[in-house]
Amino acid sequence: MSTPSTPFQWHDETLALDGGLIIDPSTHAIAPNISMSVNNTLKPGDGAFSAEGVEDLTDLPFLYARWTNPTVCQLEQRVAALEHCPAAVATATGLAAIAATFFTFLKAGDHLLISDVCYAGANELARRILPDYGIEVTAVNLSRLDEVAAAIRPNTRLLHAESPCNPLLRLCDIAALAELAHAHGALLSVDSTLATPVATRPTELGADLTIHSLTKFMNGHGDALGGCVAGSKALIARIRARAGVYFGASLSAQNAWQIMRGIDTLYPRIRTAAGSAMKVATFLEQHPAVMRVCYPGLPSHPQHALACQQMRSFGAMLTFQVADPQACARLLADHLQVMHYAFSLGHQRSIVVLLDTEEMMASTFGLPGTDRDDYLRYAGQGIFRLSIGLEAPEDLIADLTQVLQRLAV
Repeated sequence: MSTPSTPFQWHDETLALDGGLIIDPSTHAIAPNISMSVNNTLKPGDGAFSAEGVEDLTDLPFLYARWTNPTVCQLEQRVAALEHCPAAVATATGLAAIAATFFTFLKAGDHLLISDVCYAGANELARRILPDYGIEVTAVNLSRLDEVAAAIRPNTRLLHAESPCNPLLRLCDIAALAELAHAHGALLSVDSTLATPVATRPTELGADLTIHSLTKFMNGHGDALGGCVAGSKALIARIRARAGVYFGASLSAQNAWQIMRGIDTLYPRIRTAAGSAMKVATFLEQHPAVMRVCYPGLPSHPQHALACQQMRSFGAMLTFQVADPQACARLLADHLQVMHYAFSLGHQRSIVVLLDTEEMMASTFGLPGTDRDDYLRYAGQGIFRLSIGLEAPEDLIADLTQVLQRLAV
């Protein structure tokens, strides 16, 4: 298939617009085409009936949309360019990208080391589903490198991290984790959904694979599901040959086009939202009804020094705690005028939701002992996860003010 070269000497803002972009040869249209066709014509000998034995499906002509699609291919090249990686593979959702990574590089008898606090879908897939296939799983606080080193086994094949992690916004030292993983012959995958390449490119810090839920900040408009894994050509070819062919979690051309449209404005969106997040975080930290705020850009964040070291932007996510989280949740749901009380994150509109600690322990994490203590250190009895959008920060602060005033009455 035809793939344009992407010069890495371009600035990242330019790559967000032009990485992988193909100008239509007939109409010369600048916007990417949406190729909705499931089938493509071929000449005898050019294609393959089966993917068996094909080292890299992208070396074949476009044949069938479940394998490769021209619009999805442009999106993959865009993400790869932004992550400064040779290749990427797109999937129907972010969880599909995580599952593709797990089931490509892990088999019965292998061991996975996963962050004890991470996206619920990844956590539950690892701890509840993978053991059914004979894969051993250990959840560990990846910010404690001594515990990571102690948890690695001879059969450890993959470490899976998030930085910042969802929902605590706890960071991990990606370079140090990569060194540990590689010293034991394991791979490191990093879910960088909350950071985006605006803040962090994990492979430049030593990670082997970078994973995104494209649904969130990369798309940025809350209207298209998608996922992606970026890395070396060899590793991505392995994921595509297994997950892209046999898992059936192909990204639709329509969603790929919508996500590319969102990536066009990724850099100005994240910079605007991050600037607003700092203002909102500073306001909340000074408010008498707020017990604690967690935002990597605040000096009060336990890992602020690490954030300054490995993040070029502190992102658009923050959390805060109040004395009566349930009462505050009801007030937010009933009285917000600008923000929205809802799950998900990374949209153009600001979204807030309560993540109750007891509920999170019962439903997803179930942390024991010191791991639970560390969770409580970040979350107390519950945190409000706030995803900052593109509204004026003054309006967001005013909206929070009128709700917090009701809480104090």
